[in-house]
Amino acid sequence: MEVTNRYIVIKAKIDGKPQESDFEFKTETLSLPINPVSNDIIIKNLCISIDPYQINRMKTVSASQKTSEFAAGISPGEVIVAFGVGKVVASHNPKFENGDYVVGHISWGEYSVSQGFILNKLDPMGFPLSYHVGILGLAGLTAYAGFFEVCKPKKGEKVFVSAACGSVGNLVGQYAKNFGCYVVGCAGSANKVKLLKEKLGFDEAFNYKEETDLNLTLKRYFPDGIDIYFDNVGGEMLEAAISTMNLHGRVALCGIISEYTDAGKRAAPDMLSVMYKSITIQGFLVAFVGLFRGDNVGKRCVQISQD
Repeated sequence: MEVTNRYIVIKAKIDGKPQESDFEFKTETLSLPINPVSNDIIIKNLCISIDPYQINRMKTVSASQKTSEFAAGISPGEVIVAFGVGKVVASHNPKFENGDYVVGHISWGEYSVSQGFILNKLDPMGFPLSYHVGILGLAGLTAYAGFFEVCKPKKGEKVFVSAACGSVGNLVGQYAKNFGCYVVGCAGSANKVKLLKEKLGFDEAFNYKEETDLNLTLKRYFPDGIDIYFDNVGGEMLEAAISTMNLHGRVALCGIISEYTDAGKRAAPDMLSVMYKSITIQGFLVAFVGLFRGDNVGKRCVQISQD
């Protein structure tokens, strides 16, 4: 089988906020080799996850590029691998048949070629395929593991979630509420704040762009202090949260999006508070342009094709 594939690449390394002009389309012809034992499959990409960590792969240098093969740097013109859902359209791999849905590593393009590494068959179970990129995929797993395994919540504790309308943050807040915690989230618009309070069940929410002093803001919403902070942004928000934490508070560092595109912005939390309050701060990992403007609500993914 032979298909024409359009895919997206970066033109050059990106060391600031990504712009549409930083990317371009390439076209290639994909085909399976004559050798039937190649294990190659061609996947029609259906839904691709768009995640903030990808920008660190596109930088000239980033400490994250040396931590994992999944975070390895991307060169200009190179295929960009991401988490997504697709459908097998041709296969020389005994584990996959034509028509199988698959979930795992595919590419920013219309089609992908894979030998089945970091790829599994998918039973949609009647759910939309996008759910398997979001709540039933890495976003859901990240939120669950970060909150329950890293934060180790207790019923009645006070939880603060930054970027609370994001793919992970909105789930963390809902998990926390269902578990019996008091939950406050922050977001970047009035509409997002309304969504958090009226639809997602957060006890309170605020628009951080309207606040001039984050320390006073958090003390207003947490007069008795914060027990758990689920951090998706880093920067000044992390500093303010640390200053409001209670004794034995826990901080889960899931993302630092405020620092991804600003080399001059680095969080400098009060380490005396960390030490004397015995605060635990733990980063963790499990297994785009609009993301950095704060446009997204929920999981940002791109539907490449109809099934």
